[in-house]
Amino acid sequence: MSGSRAAIRYAKAVLSLATDHKSSDAVNSDMKSIATAIAESEDLNQMLQSPVVRSSDKKAVLLAVFKNANVATTNLIDTLIANKRLPLLKDVASSYIHLYDELRGSQTATVTTAIPLTEDLKTKVLAKVKELTGKDAELENIIDENILGGFILRVGDTQYNASISNKLDKLKREFTLN
Repeated sequence: MSGSRAAIRYAKAVLSLATDHKSSDAVNSDMKSIATAIAESEDLNQMLQSPVVRSSDKKAVLLAVFKNANVATTNLIDTLIANKRLPLLKDVASSYIHLYDELRGSQTATVTTAIPLTEDLKTKVLAKVKELTGKDAELENIIDENILGGFILRVGDTQYNASISNKLDKLKREFTLN
């Protein structure tokens, strides 16, 4: 999970409010959109981090980009601006998603492969994750040709590396030590 303690506190507060107002699903959807948008747009990320851009301009941009956001989400943006913590928005969104998944007994499993997973393999991976952790999981497939083959599975703090590049690195270390 990413973020500072402050981001986690904001995320907990928003989750509590959203749960009270029975809008935690809608806010989770907003947080996923925010985290994705900031991660994919370097311009948006730089604008949020910039001390030169006025807070009113940042708010106008965020409200234009996320115009269908839930009231709790817009209130979060206002609170972060008022407290001069808007650069934490991405971390707050990531923390909220993690806390929301914990609350629902779900998690995200990340599988890194050299090629995209087929539907059959996705089903098998999700079944294995449920067997190992006892929780349902959403599957995120990351394509990285540098691993050559095999896969890297991450669930929470646990990582299983069965990539060919990892095995080659281990062999290389064994040969250089001897």
